[in-house]
Amino acid sequence: MNKIMRPDRDVGIVGYGAYIPRCRLSAKEISLIWRDGRDIDSLPVESISLPGPDEDVVTMSIEATQNALSRAQINKEEIRSVYVGSESHPYAAKTTGSIIAEALDIAPHTTAADFQFGCKAGTEAIQSGFGLVGSGMAKYAIGIGADTAQARPRDDLEYTAAAGAGALILGPANESVATLQASYSYVTDTPDFFRRAYRKYPEHSNRFTGEPGYFKHIMNAVNTLMEEMNLTANDFSAAVFHQPNVRFPQKIARTLGFSPEQINTGLLSKTIGNAYSSSTLLGLTAVLDEASPGDRILLASYGSGAGSDVFCFTVTDKINQSKHRAPTTKLYLNRSIDVDYITYARLKGKINNS
Repeated sequence: MNKIMRPDRDVGIVGYGAYIPRCRLSAKEISLIWRDGRDIDSLPVESISLPGPDEDVVTMSIEATQNALSRAQINKEEIRSVYVGSESHPYAAKTTGSIIAEALDIAPHTTAADFQFGCKAGTEAIQSGFGLVGSGMAKYAIGIGADTAQARPRDDLEYTAAAGAGALILGPANESVATLQASYSYVTDTPDFFRRAYRKYPEHSNRFTGEPGYFKHIMNAVNTLMEEMNLTANDFSAAVFHQPNVRFPQKIARTLGFSPEQINTGLLSKTIGNAYSSSTLLGLTAVLDEASPGDRILLASYGSGAGSDVFCFTVTDKINQSKHRAPTTKLYLNRSIDVDYITYARLKGKINNS
C-alpha cells in the first residue's frame, strides 16, 4: 500500500507570511517569580512572545496572511478557502476563518473553517488546502496556523507558551516558490496534552510528552515519507520540526540523521517559545526567507492527541523575487519589547478584574 499522499495536479506554496508580536517575557523572570531562580540554569527557552492588548489569533492571522498575499501577488477573487488551525480561537461557536476572509476582502465566495489538533492544527489546515487545490476544486487556498498559547501560572508550560502566526497561500506549482512533492500523516490516540471544555488552561501528562508522544509520532511520519520517496536526511537542505522547546527538535533531528546546520535556520523556539499551531509554520517561513532554488525542505509538525504531518517541498527560482516583498521572520524576531511578569499576566488575561 502506498502510504504517502500526492495531489492529482502539481501544487505548491505561492506565498508565505509570518507574524510574531513584539512583547517578550524572559524565562528567567518566570523562574524568579515562582522558583526563586532555582532552575535558572536549565530553562527550556530564553523568552516567550506575548500578544499585545489588542492582539489575538484573528489579528495575528490577518497580519501573516497579508504578508503571504504580498509575496503571492494573486487575484484574491480566486481564493476558495481560508482554513485556520489554532488552540486559541477567540470564539467557541464562530469561525475564525470567516472573520479573516471578510477582513481581507476574500469573502463571500470562499469556504472558511477552523481546525484543532493540538499544535499541528496549522499543518492540518495546510494539508486540507493542498487537497482542495490539488484536486482542481480551487485555484488558491489559504492555510494558517496561529495561537496565543495559555498556561496555568506556575505550570511548567508557562515557560514556553507563546504567540505567533504563520500563513501559506497554496496554488499551482508553476506559480509556487516551493512545490509540494509529497506528504504523510501519522495519528494515534495518545492523551499527552488536552484541555476540556470550559477550562481555561490545558493539562498534560508529562510521562507521555516525549515518548510515546512527540518522538514516536514524528519518527514514524518522517521515516515513512523518506522510505517511500527513497530519500535520506542528506537529501534535504533544511528540516523544520515542531518546537515545543529547544531540546526536542534537536534530539529528533539527530535521531533521524539531520545535522544541526540543517535545522538551525528554522529553530525559533529559543527566542519566542512554543507558539503552538504556528510553531512549525514559523520555522518554515524562516527557512524560506533564506532558501535558494533547488533546496529540498522537510516540514514535520506534532500535535498532542496525537499526530504528525510531514511534507517534502522543493524550492523554485520564484523564491528570489518573492522573499523580499514582505517582512522576514527574522525581522519579527528582532523587534522585541521586554515586559515584566505583571504585564505578562495582564496581557494573557491571568488577572481577574471582577
